Amino acid sequence: MMASTDLRDELNCSICLNIYTDPVNLKCGHNYCKLCIGNVLDTQKESGIYSCPECRAEYRERPKLQRNMTLCNIAERCRSTQPAQHVTGISCTYCVHAPVPAAKTCLHCEASLCETHLKVHSQSTEHVLTEPTTSLAQRKCSIHKEILKYYCTIDAVCICVSCSLAGDHRGHQVETLNVAHGKKKQRLRNAMDKLKKQSEEAEKEIQDLTKHEKEVKVKADGMKEKVRVLIMDARRQLEALEKKVLTEISAQEKNASLLISHQINQLEKKKSEMSKDMGYIKELQNLTDPLVVLKGRESFGAGCGGALKGVKHDLRVDVISGILQRGLDIVIPGLKRTCDILKITKILMDVNTFPEILLNVNTASNVLTVSSDLETVCRADTKQYRPETPERFEFYPQVLSIRGFTSSRYYWEVETSGDGWIIGMAYPSIDRKENYYSGYGGSPISRIESYIGDSKSWRLRFYNNRCSVMYDGKVEDLRCGLSSQRLAIYLDFEAGQLSFYELSYHLTHIHTFTARFTEPLHVAICVWGNASVTIIN
Repeated sequence: MMASTDLRDELNCSICLNIYTDPVNLKCGHNYCKLCIGNVLDTQKESGIYSCPECRAEYRERPKLQRNMTLCNIAERCRSTQPAQHVTGISCTYCVHAPVPAAKTCLHCEASLCETHLKVHSQSTEHVLTEPTTSLAQRKCSIHKEILKYYCTIDAVCICVSCSLAGDHRGHQVETLNVAHGKKKQRLRNAMDKLKKQSEEAEKEIQDLTKHEKEVKVKADGMKEKVRVLIMDARRQLEALEKKVLTEISAQEKNASLLISHQINQLEKKKSEMSKDMGYIKELQNLTDPLVVLKGRESFGAGCGGALKGVKHDLRVDVISGILQRGLDIVIPGLKRTCDILKITKILMDVNTFPEILLNVNTASNVLTVSSDLETVCRADTKQYRPETPERFEFYPQVLSIRGFTSSRYYWEVETSGDGWIIGMAYPSIDRKENYYSGYGGSPISRIESYIGDSKSWRLRFYNNRCSVMYDGKVEDLRCGLSSQRLAIYLDFEAGQLSFYELSYHLTHIHTFTARFTEPLHVAICVWGNASVTIIN
């Protein structure tokens, strides 16, 4: 029993006083936990001289740590037996007749005491009591054989009074074990709090990535299905076109074959007649009686006028090509549309959401009509008398969306009609009212107009079949029209990009604004004449 206890004492690290964890040794032969000796060497780095905490052997360079595999295996076996020791407990040294669990261990007496013997034990300060332990030797200085009472912050080791006053640690900054213990516990709590926070952040990131993975899968499945349907439709159209063209070719082939066969039959009949005529002529030639020869007939039908030339009936390639071309004119735009969808896939995959955008009637000018589903706006036949609100546009026929965007990436589409509309985005602080400013004498000199395209808004304008863009009052004529009434808008708030695309047989980029957005962005629409704009939700 004593031998077993002594063995366990030898397996305790002299720095942390616990059984070795990943033991390593220095060149001097002393063993420590890898983490413990690593911390000691880190504190000695500033002095430039490294030393062994036990024998004080010095090293000019940071010593390389060699793992002690044998000691590691022994320590692991000993640690595995600790639960059994904890169950049986440490017995009182003075209860010799029967084992009684110890309540405390006196480091000075090197004895464990039960509750009864603890009451009559010396209360002197030199009799230091700890929780029951068998590792008494590890709690005393290996040099002075005194109780370890202090902690050297320079060498990161526990020391006795003599070490502090006259030993190798003289002049070093020291703390009592309780103070050092409290500080380390606080550092451990801080480390635990930091790790908990990092763990929570990692868990949240995992959840976000898992959610994003599912969203990507849903988007990918949707895109696959859309492309599959488009390709299948294109294949169906191509197969129908192929059938139609092949049927036409077969019909022409059959018709040509019938005509050619008829001509062959006619020519074979003629040939038969000519053979008979040739036989008759040959008979006449063989006769010697002039009277008989002269009475013979000289008219031999077609033979005398030469052989008949057959008409070569061929396929009408122009008709076949026309059918094929007309069919391709229908199918190819669909295929190009499929390619355009693949082009826009990258944009759609980067989009965080496809938002539902509804128009805010409280911002609509009184010359506009907004549909009941809040998705379409057009010019009103008669003036609307809506309640006067600060948000309402007063001068221009404009309206904003209810929702404003403050982050992320978004994609939506609109359907337009007529010739006279503006689509864009605006800050909620865009001016809504007309304001006149007077100079000396009260004459008006300027007016703030709340148009889309000022310093707080960005716009695409279509009028007289021409497109233009505008921001901060600066107009740029794009010198192009539109072949489709469907538009796509892509917003990347953080990147500061607002892009417009035309959706027709081809996906056509119209224009991209770049800016640093500082306020929420609302969809902004302006219409006049017979124009209308519908948001596709």
